[in-house]
Amino acid sequence: MEIQHPTSKQPIPENATCVFKGALFDVYQWEQKLYDGSTATFEKLKRPDSVLVFPVLPDGKILLTRQEQPGRAPFIGAAGGRVDTGEDPMTAVKRELLEETGYEASEFTLWQAQHPVSKIDWVIYIFIAKGLRKTAELHLDGGEKITPLPVTLDEFIEIGLSDEFLDRDIVPFLYEAKLYPEKRVALEALFRIN
Repeated sequence: MEIQHPTSKQPIPENATCVFKGALFDVYQWEQKLYDGSTATFEKLKRPDSVLVFPVLPDGKILLTRQEQPGRAPFIGAAGGRVDTGEDPMTAVKRELLEETGYEASEFTLWQAQHPVSKIDWVIYIFIAKGLRKTAELHLDGGEKITPLPVTLDEFIEIGLSDEFLDRDIVPFLYEAKLYPEKRVALEALFRIN
């Protein structure tokens, strides 16, 4: 499956200069002509893209994760992480799924691909994984504590609408599923095991 990188609504122009290269963020600046004829320095961050994955277990439950990471409150969210240099989103999501859940999947559906913040050149690719088989134990980074959390679709919606849920990009879909029966049916179909 070839995955297209969505175009930013506010791309970094070709004449931008990288003025800072960090461990996670690079800073780009450029001169922009304003409507009154003056110019100003504009700036935008760039960071590696991310992947999230919502695996559907053979019993139909959705596998969330309960996580702890240094410097932040514990949270519930999807398995996922950064797309490493040289990886495409599909390679990254397969790697993250295996590392953070111990599962491999035979089917991946791209649910969403979006730029969550206009001032950062960064895409989050959100997948649903089916056809799971447990092939390994969790292989976590040193800064991660992850506990798998299998939930029903109803539990997923309720957790997703709580303050404890990290992955805010899908919250609108969960609200729609809670409020509109036709949206609930569509969400059920997306996560259904055939």
